Amino acid sequence: MGRKKTIDTSLYFCPYQDCPNYGKVGPENQIIGAGRYGKNQTQLLRCKVCGRTFSERRGTPLFNLKADEETFYRTIACLVEGNGIRATARIMGLDKDTVCRWLDKASQHVEAVSRYLMVNLHFEEVQLDEFWSFVRKKGRTSRPWRSSRANMAIAGSG
Repeated sequence: MGRKKTIDTSLYFCPYQDCPNYGKVGPENQIIGAGRYGKNQTQLLRCKVCGRTFSERRGTPLFNLKADEETFYRTIACLVEGNGIRATARIMGLDKDTVCRWLDKASQHVEAVSRYLMVNLHFEEVQLDEFWSFVRKKGRTSRPWRSSRANMAIAGSG
């Protein structure tokens, strides 16, 4: 079978506010790997202090994402390049409502998504500025399915 892979947990922290280990990042954070779950084999982590488990994707735009990470970021990159929601949906072979939901997820995590797009997909800062302006503009249009939390995140970003 072979040796189990070890993961670097020093960048993770317990997300439960009532845990004494909450927010502690670094080698002494007492977070360990606790297996994998889902079709994408997402890493499950466990806090040794409170004993609770959580996903490595918790607090990121990838949390509860059924599609693979690459598809999500390629879809957002398609929007950054100036394609509209419907055009992006056609290009990526997705439903337009899925693209809208992913856009909302990305808008709630502006800094992390921007950093990924700049580092991994080599987008320029001006392209990202134009994209987030597009997101804010879309946030002002009336969409009954959009949560008020997402609207506040869009309005506050930038």
